[in-house]
Amino acid sequence: MITSTFRHLPGVGAAFEERLWRGGCLTWQDAAARGDIPCRKHEAGTFATGIADSHARLAAGDAAWFGQRLGAADQWRLFAAFRHQTAYVDIETTGLGWPESHITTIALWDGFQLRTYRHGDNLEAFADDIRDYKLLVTFNGRGFDAPFIEQTFRQKLDMAHLDLRWVLKPLGYSGGLKRVEQAFGLDRGGLAGVDGYTAVMLWHHWKNSGDDRALETLLAYNAEDVLTLEPLAVHAYNAHLAGLPALPEHPLPQCLRAENPFRASAEVLRRVGVRAA
Repeated sequence: MITSTFRHLPGVGAAFEERLWRGGCLTWQDAAARGDIPCRKHEAGTFATGIADSHARLAAGDAAWFGQRLGAADQWRLFAAFRHQTAYVDIETTGLGWPESHITTIALWDGFQLRTYRHGDNLEAFADDIRDYKLLVTFNGRGFDAPFIEQTFRQKLDMAHLDLRWVLKPLGYSGGLKRVEQAFGLDRGGLAGVDGYTAVMLWHHWKNSGDDRALETLLAYNAEDVLTLEPLAVHAYNAHLAGLPALPEHPLPQCLRAENPFRASAEVLRRVGVRAA
């Protein structure tokens, strides 16, 4: 999809891009063959340069360049090109505000491996590991996870960022992640009813009691939040693609949510006030 995208170029909005597509200019290659296509009078001459720059940036794997030029709702266009360099990330914290609160755990799924990070153990390793990825996928991460991470590690997350909250909203899916999951028929099993507040209580219960089941339950909840992001990202990509004029692009095969390696303890959840589903 990225090579059929013109929205990142100066002066190109949704209407102009659609006119290009309907006029047979479906890819960057088509645009290059036509020569320069002025977007606005004062920007004549920039289109051909932008197409050449786009080819060079894609060849260099520079997802961030495109991410900076696309709006939050259009970041899905990067997914197919950079899927195998994607980090699905979610954090749990002791509260909503930094520095009064701190990160307790982070889960990172890359489509192949699940890694978890814990405050007081290996949390700092996340700052190095996240540098290996070119696309960040979160749910509501632009407003919460990314700023919290950046403040905690004093490190800018400068990769492209696909926040599924804003990508799914134009498709008619609103609300929190669990509500969206329910719309897609995704079941959290023993973790149904667990939310961010429960995650805070699980952390404090583990710190106060030393019951490792509380920590594993917290890790299970954190992991569930990232393992669900990949199938949702695939669905969002395909749904947006289907709503566009016929382009030389193919939908992605739908994927299943990977198995969660952690197990929630029903007894611990009862102790912190979560009723069985």
